[in-house]
Amino acid sequence: MADSVILIGGLLLAWQAIFLLYGDLVITPPLGTIGYAIRLLGQPFFWPHLLETGKAFAAGLTLASGGGLILGLVLGFHRLSGEVFEPILTALYSIPKVTLYPVILLIFGIGIAAKIAFGTIHGIVPVVIFTMDAVRNTRPVYVKVGRLHRLNPTTMARTILIPAALPEIFTGLRVGFSLTLIGTLIGEMFGALQGLGFLLMRAIGLYDVRMIMAITVLLIAFAAGVNSALLAVDRRLHHRTV
Repeated sequence: MADSVILIGGLLLAWQAIFLLYGDLVITPPLGTIGYAIRLLGQPFFWPHLLETGKAFAAGLTLASGGGLILGLVLGFHRLSGEVFEPILTALYSIPKVTLYPVILLIFGIGIAAKIAFGTIHGIVPVVIFTMDAVRNTRPVYVKVGRLHRLNPTTMARTILIPAALPEIFTGLRVGFSLTLIGTLIGEMFGALQGLGFLLMRAIGLYDVRMIMAITVLLIAFAAGVNSALLAVDRRLHHRTV
């Protein structure tokens, strides 16, 4: 806790120093930015954009987590399929997803569907990779016991594979959360008429530094808060398996 307070205090001091050095044409001061961000939450025009981003992000995260978990379990359990698809997944994970956005727009058009698809593409790959590796590293004796009891694949996954691989799977879900959020916002920035990413791009176009900083602060606060909670659960799961 003390380390977190020191880190946040150091970041705020550095932020204030940059403001004093360059002025409000480049960056707004910490207290002023936080105050404006809080006031922004009370503005009627802001909530439709926030809800639009929230809906797209929630749908993308659901698809990325659910789809990634299922694919990871299948590819991890069936080793030949995993060996075939692993290089493809690794290549997809490494390329900039922005290059795929024109294809997404052609398929889904400008709207919430494109944002959901772009967020899902960002988040699903790490979930698949972490889940696949976790299943592969499951102790063989667990799988042998399941086969000895003639468990079907669904029961095997539910009662043996997922509980045994849960710490690594949860790590993949945590990474997928962050990347899905990034993908959703990027989707809104490049092709949307509503959402926080759209507001951010409009503010950049108008050179509205105060709006840019306020939206950035709100996004960072949300992502940091949720990630801190997920990281605490992640550490507890890994500690329990030690």
